[in-house]
Amino acid sequence: MQKENAADAQSAPTTRLRHRKRQTDVNPGTGKPNGSHLLVNDRNKYKSFLIRAYSTVWMIGGFSVIVYMGHLYITAMVVVIQIFMARELFNLLRKTHEDRQLPGFRILNWHFFFTAMLFVYGRILSQRLANTVTPDKVLYRLVSGLIKYHMAICYSLYISGFVWFILTLKKKMYKYQFGQYAWTHMILIVVFTQSSFTVANIFEGIFWFLLPASLIVIDDIFAYIFGFFFGRTPLIKLSPKKTWEGFIGASVTTMISAFLLANIMGRFQWLTCPREDLSTGWLHCDPGPLFKPETYALPGWILKWVVPLQFPWEEISVLPVQWHSLCLGLFASIIAPFGGFFASGFKRAFKIKDFGDSIPGHGGITDRMDCQMVMAVFAYIYHQSFVVSQSLSVEKILEQVITSLTLEEQQALFMKLGQMLQERL
Repeated sequence: MQKENAADAQSAPTTRLRHRKRQTDVNPGTGKPNGSHLLVNDRNKYKSFLIRAYSTVWMIGGFSVIVYMGHLYITAMVVVIQIFMARELFNLLRKTHEDRQLPGFRILNWHFFFTAMLFVYGRILSQRLANTVTPDKVLYRLVSGLIKYHMAICYSLYISGFVWFILTLKKKMYKYQFGQYAWTHMILIVVFTQSSFTVANIFEGIFWFLLPASLIVIDDIFAYIFGFFFGRTPLIKLSPKKTWEGFIGASVTTMISAFLLANIMGRFQWLTCPREDLSTGWLHCDPGPLFKPETYALPGWILKWVVPLQFPWEEISVLPVQWHSLCLGLFASIIAPFGGFFASGFKRAFKIKDFGDSIPGHGGITDRMDCQMVMAVFAYIYHQSFVVSQSLSVEKILEQVITSLTLEEQQALFMKLGQMLQERL
């Protein structure tokens, strides 16, 4: 028994040392003059710039292909990203020595994760799943039953995990186990719950996913470029390499990009149409007033400058959604970066440089998604509050009828509506 304890004691420092080698400790600012950590003063900045640019090109290329493939493939990408983010964060507080004494304890973390995934995505995609299987009566009845008892199923899975956790509590390990339990739930709230709004945006129309995500990428790239060449004034202590020059330059670029990208994306129906089922074909629909061009005459003071320059523009065509895009661009450039600052403070608290090393020059998946999560929540809330009509529509009423009533109840409703219409006529 003593030999086994000695072996564990020797293996624990080794495993922790490996973990620390994988995530480099950070103590910025120690022994350095003020401003020496800025990109303009970094001697290796061109090498890191090339590595970062190479990874960025590959990420943008792969992202573009997945977007082109459609809603389901984008949703699958988001799910994979969430799993990798959870894996990086689960490993952050993991202690190999303690885990060896708790066989199966890691499985419990993933049990809670996939239960949350079933609950959230079940609520988002239930109606679309019902629309997909409507022609088949057997599948429709099965899906209707799953939708009806969806909350009960998810709660049963969660409470089984809770009982599992209580039954596996081990003496002298209580603090570690309860710490991991709280850490798992924090991951579900901060990471999974926020990023699941992305899926809701996708099915409202790829436009409402692609534009906000693109604005975050543009803001991040140009903040790096402006800081790389012109950064002199530190912005915030949590992120020593962030500068006011990069922040302001990226904000202006993001606002302009938002207005122009909304015009380009808004002209493709397969980007603007909402997806009402889980099929994979391209969509065609009435684009709605937001995506129909409106003509605006240029003010007289602008025409005085335009005419001498021999530009033929006396009026411009603008999609109404472009005005909404300015709000998205403003949030992406001013508020969303605070998601990155939060992540920077988080990493400093744990004395690590990056959450992982899966993306050369960028760190881990979580390092790339910190601002995207904040942006996804804002895009969904903005769309539901200021874009979507708040009045009930025939489609929404039918959605409630299909998902909430049995086939017999739907038939009774149909007969009752028929009687009421006959009486009125």
